[in-house]
Amino acid sequence: MNLQYILSRFARHSMPDSAARFLLRRGWIIRPGMETRYPEQALQRYLQRLGEQQVSVAGKRVLVFGYGGNFALGCGLLRAGAGHVVLSDKFAPPDEENNRKLLPDYADYLIDTPAGIRTRPEYLTLSDDDIVEMADLGSLQPVDLVLSNSVYEHLSDVDQITKALARLTKSAGVQLHFVDLRDHYFKFPFEMLTYSEKTWRNWLNPTSNLNRNRLLDYQKIFERYFNQVDISVLERDLESYHKVEHRIRSEFLTGNPEIDSVTLIQVFVANPIQ
Repeated sequence: MNLQYILSRFARHSMPDSAARFLLRRGWIIRPGMETRYPEQALQRYLQRLGEQQVSVAGKRVLVFGYGGNFALGCGLLRAGAGHVVLSDKFAPPDEENNRKLLPDYADYLIDTPAGIRTRPEYLTLSDDDIVEMADLGSLQPVDLVLSNSVYEHLSDVDQITKALARLTKSAGVQLHFVDLRDHYFKFPFEMLTYSEKTWRNWLNPTSNLNRNRLLDYQKIFERYFNQVDISVLERDLESYHKVEHRIRSEFLTGNPEIDSVTLIQVFVANPIQ
């Protein structure tokens, strides 16, 4: 039993959302995603990986799923040639402090209002609606491209959200997702896999939610909704995996350490099944 882990995880599980958001915005204890910390780096990674698939953002309608409240990536995509960007996040409200810093460089896309920094709707659409409901209601115009980074591992219903995103993607559209399979207590990347579902859900799962899906889980789900699925392993951690392999629950194991030790994947999918 890893007492350090259990105490830290229980504290994070019990932390009010408001406190977690406060720490996240400041980068204290809880680390924000790449789009918030290094938006230019996030942009360049998307553009590079899309270019490798012969996909351009030029003139495209792009959905950034789980943008984290920071408008920087959306503005960067527009400057890179995107026709329109939808910033979707059900849980993260706009980050006024960081978005205000963007105004001098992105005055074409942002506007200073009495209520705070807002996006110009002809370029950027903001949405905090549930993505499944939007797909069901048809309230969002279909997009050419869906992007996300370190979002999928936090989803509570991966299947239904993937289905919704497929429905919101044009028939010739594509999606690019980076999914971090590690326990986000990064010192112990596989520790979360050593606990039962009941223990994890009731006592240890952070308020940000970690669904504990593994490589093959994502493979099956994406293949259910897309005709073309290409999942690339970007990182694996065999050393950390072997330290706890004997404690990992059987439902998370395939018997192949090359699969079970994967920590980061890139998911490129195209041609949603209509």
